[in-house]
Amino acid sequence: MSNTDLVEKIRTLLTENSTQFQVFNLLSDQQWHCRECEGKKIASSQYAGGGGIQGLERGTKSRPGLIITTEKRYCQTCQGRRLGDHWTGEIKSANSAANIPASLVQRILQVYSYTDVIEQRQRPAHELVIDHRFPMERWGASEPPHLTSISDDEIKKKFQLLKKDSSGNHNLLKSRSCERCIKIGKRGTPFGITFWYQGGEDWSCEYQRGAEAEKGCIGCGWYNFDAWRDALNQKLA
Repeated sequence: MSNTDLVEKIRTLLTENSTQFQVFNLLSDQQWHCRECEGKKIASSQYAGGGGIQGLERGTKSRPGLIITTEKRYCQTCQGRRLGDHWTGEIKSANSAANIPASLVQRILQVYSYTDVIEQRQRPAHELVIDHRFPMERWGASEPPHLTSISDDEIKKKFQLLKKDSSGNHNLLKSRSCERCIKIGKRGTPFGITFWYQGGEDWSCEYQRGAEAEKGCIGCGWYNFDAWRDALNQKLA
C-alpha cells in the first residue's frame, strides 16, 4: 500500500471532524509539528491525550496504531524550543483498551467508594478516571474484553481511580511518566518524589512490552499509588 493510500485509509477509520481526525490531518504530511502553536489550535486540552496523539498511537480494534515520535525542536513559527510530534509514516499493531461495560464501571467506582487514590477524596463520577495499573503504552496488544463477573480483588489488582478535574489530570501525568519510562528507561517519580517500593529508578525487566513487562512496573508509584504511599510512610516512620 502506498503512503497516500495508507493516509486515506486511516482517514476513513477516524470519526470526521473529531480531535483525532484533525490531529491526524496535521501529522499526515509526516513533518514535525509544534504542540504550542499548532496543537493548541486543534484542542489544547486533548491534543496529546487519548483523544489525540495517544489515541492515534494506540489504535483501535479496527485501526492500527501509528508510530509517532515526540521531541523538542526549535519552532520557526513561535520562535522557541518546543515539544512537537512527527508521524513516521509507519503503523503498528493496536494496543487499545477494551470498552468497560457500564455495569462494571459502576462496580469499580463502588469498590473504591468513588475515591481517587492520590488525593483520597470522594468525587463525582465525572471527575474520576478508571486507570489501568499496567499502562497501555506497554501492553503490546489490544486488551481482551472485560468480564462483568470479575471479583473485587481482580478489580483492585487491575484498576485504580485517578482524578480528572479543572485543577489537574493525574491520568495524563501518569501517561507522560510512562512514555518517558519507555523512551529512556527511567521509572516514574510521582510529583518529583524519587522513591520506589520495589526496585529502583532504572527499568530492570528484560521485557519492554507485553504481559511479562508488568513486573517491571511493580514498585513505581504510578503503578500502585496506595502501595507506594504505604511503603513511603513506613520508610519515613
